[in-house]
Amino acid sequence: MPGSVAEATEPAISVRDVVVSYEGRQVLDGINLEIARGETMVLLGGSGSGKSTLLRQIIGLERPQAGRVLVAGVDIARAKPKELTKLRRSIGVAFQDAALFSSMSIEDNIALPLRELTRLAESTIRLMTWMKLAVVGLAEFGKLSPQELSGGMRKRAAVARALALDPEILAFDEPSAGLDPIVAAELDELILALKRAFNMTVVVVTHELASAFRIADRMAMLYEGSLIAVGTKEDIGTVPILESGSS
Repeated sequence: MPGSVAEATEPAISVRDVVVSYEGRQVLDGINLEIARGETMVLLGGSGSGKSTLLRQIIGLERPQAGRVLVAGVDIARAKPKELTKLRRSIGVAFQDAALFSSMSIEDNIALPLRELTRLAESTIRLMTWMKLAVVGLAEFGKLSPQELSGGMRKRAAVARALALDPEILAFDEPSAGLDPIVAAELDELILALKRAFNMTVVVVTHELASAFRIADRMAMLYEGSLIAVGTKEDIGTVPILESGSS
């Protein structure tokens, strides 16, 4: 089929010479990174390293001062509004603090993107909502409010909402933040299970080494706005800055 070879070899995400500055302070300094289709890429680094800023560029929440970010071959900064809207629907995001609406039940939080962005019948939306909750182990908790869930359960609900539109790319911002080690490990296992089940491209921002080494296919390590290493878990494990105990 025409174009099939290109589609197979084209990276899911391509970051080229990206520069980002805030109020004169350079946060990303000429970042170059390619993320293959179907891989889990962990953006690793300490506070202020630029990893969350890079994630915002990748998911189209911000635009770089210089450079390009291409998702599925589409330049986010130069895309037409309709093209950008379509692209954003292919990206699911689970934010660090879950970002659930406290005035809604869990099932209504998950159903919101379907109600706002599709023309599906309400019966179909309810079925799809239940399916997404079932995937993350919350099928019996849909009627509860976010305040009635534990921190780990709220994180899972956020993942269910990120899955609502069946995205090709799933992004996590500090998924383990604020969780005890056991719950954090369970969330890591959920990320791995989703990857296996749906073959999505997964991008995870974290400063937690244990989580990063558990879930990553490859890691990109940032330090003071620059990429200092990109590679497999074995490659990154030999980086001197890790051996010195810094994240």
